[in-house]
Amino acid sequence: MKPITKSEKTSRFIIEKTAPIFNKNGYSATSMSDIVNATKLTKGAIYGNFKNKEEVALASFEYNIRFIITKIKNIVITINSPIAKLYAITNFYRNHYTHIVHFGGCPILNVGVDANHTNPKLFKRVKEVVIKIQNNISTIIKEGQAQNEIKKEVDALLYGSRIFSLIEGALFTSIILKEEKYLLDMMNHLDHIIKIELQNISV
Repeated sequence: MKPITKSEKTSRFIIEKTAPIFNKNGYSATSMSDIVNATKLTKGAIYGNFKNKEEVALASFEYNIRFIITKIKNIVITINSPIAKLYAITNFYRNHYTHIVHFGGCPILNVGVDANHTNPKLFKRVKEVVIKIQNNISTIIKEGQAQNEIKKEVDALLYGSRIFSLIEGALFTSIILKEEKYLLDMMNHLDHIIKIELQNISV
């Protein structure tokens, strides 16, 4: 394995320290001074690893979203049944509220809203991530159809986008109103949708 260079270590350190700040404050409200204060590095050291604030923001978003996606992936990858994978996703978010609040909210929602009119490059990346997550859920549904666990007539792409939208909407409501019950209720509702609308109970 190729050894990590000093520059790579510094870049990782900067991202780890600034990722929570960008997620909580947003792109516009996060200044280079915030990055300097968080890392205790000079502006020269920051600019020696990143061309500008936008690059740091992009890298921070990638770090934040990868942290969450990796957690879900590590759970799902251990499960063979596609229908069980869907239930595992809802269960993950059922136990995710405390962390997401401490984390400053969902990075997809935070960055997507903040960057919509201020940073086209960052906003484009958020859209790509959303589409990828929707497609990943759709792929699980298609696998379920291939294994006869999920009804053949189900529109996998439609339900992939529905499941994602319902999760993100519930996260938004719970975070804004500071009450976990909205997220828990939606995960219960999603379990009902999976059981009644998706799951092939005839096998």
